[in-house]
Amino acid sequence: MGPIAQPAAENPWFRRYAPAPDADHRVVCFPHAGGSASYYLPVARALAPHADVLAVQYPGRQDRYAETPLTRIGALADEVYENLLPWTDRPLTLFGHSMGALVAFEVARRFGDDPDGPVRLYVSGRRAPSTYREESHHKLDDAGLVEEIRSLGGTDTSALENPELMALALPALRADYEAVDTYSCPPDATVPCPVTALVGHMDARATLPEVQVWRQHTTAAFDLKTYPGGHFYLTDHFPEITALLAAHVTSQEASQL
Repeated sequence: MGPIAQPAAENPWFRRYAPAPDADHRVVCFPHAGGSASYYLPVARALAPHADVLAVQYPGRQDRYAETPLTRIGALADEVYENLLPWTDRPLTLFGHSMGALVAFEVARRFGDDPDGPVRLYVSGRRAPSTYREESHHKLDDAGLVEEIRSLGGTDTSALENPELMALALPALRADYEAVDTYSCPPDATVPCPVTALVGHMDARATLPEVQVWRQHTTAAFDLKTYPGGHFYLTDHFPEITALLAAHVTSQEASQL
């Protein structure tokens, strides 16, 4: 196992909303484009005390607002990977939604065959890395980018209609979209851990055939779970998602007895 982790308060990349220092498992959650660590507050609370949850905080938002957002998935993954290494003192599971699924996948790739790498990767609301669409959402003007976010659901409409709030949020949002729009992945890129893909059955941004291609990106087991809803299906299904993760981490606990 890796070295003992330092308190999350000392690391700007992680938020630890429900610390579980005695847990046998650690779950790392990666937000969507424009999202922040606080999106996973319900997950952290639900999984404690069985798992110690780290929610990733990308630069350029909330308490990292003054920092320049990163515009490449690879750069985000490099930073998270390096900062995550001290937290590998117990089994890791990675969970990412939308853009977060890509960052989580790339972090898992950086572990390679390291025995301290993730024991499972959950990818939500994102088509497989090697499926390609020509997209340039980050080049939209501000009004167009706001409409793009509105079309996906999952964001409080009052926030979208608040010009001052959106002026603060748009730089990070645009940087995240640039990271997604410019991302590419070879079709033979794989991780050695099992992958579970989750998707809303009406998600036009991640169709079932595109999500099934995740099967090609693991050398271990793959399974796919669908839920009612669109791109932000999980907002309405946090209880089911956290139950799925809880069953996983408790089974990991049992396997270590």
